[in-house]
Amino acid sequence: MTDTLTRQRRSENMGRIRSVDTRPELIVRSLLHRAGFRFRLHSKRLPGKPDIVLPRLKTVIFVHGCLWHGHANCRRGRRPKSNTDYWNRKINRNLERDNIHAESLRELGWKRIVVWECELRTPEKVIPKVISILKNEASRKKDAASV
Repeated sequence: MTDTLTRQRRSENMGRIRSVDTRPELIVRSLLHRAGFRFRLHSKRLPGKPDIVLPRLKTVIFVHGCLWHGHANCRRGRRPKSNTDYWNRKINRNLERDNIHAESLRELGWKRIVVWECELRTPEKVIPKVISILKNEASRKKDAASV
């Protein structure tokens, strides 16, 4: 199937897609900040340049777009029907790169949390889970420091 848009229009559309400070990322950052967590953004020193870095907890958060990162069993994660060779290669490369970064972070001793774009349609369900994980990590670090 060929593209339904002209080359120029497709280029304009793709040019508007952001890689940092996306709406889902801003939602997560806002809710974490409200919960009292302080963090760094897009650390180039860590594999994968995580969206949110909590250095004290040695935890990173990736906010993944369902399409770009091939979210399985998600309506938004379906691959486009036009230009399939291109999209399959691109999404497969992203998945492979995500796995490499996850392994590298694990080897460095960092905990990794992934929040999917589709989960943020109901942030009141996903953010408490993330905050719970972070609080557990904080109490674990505190207990280890007091020994």
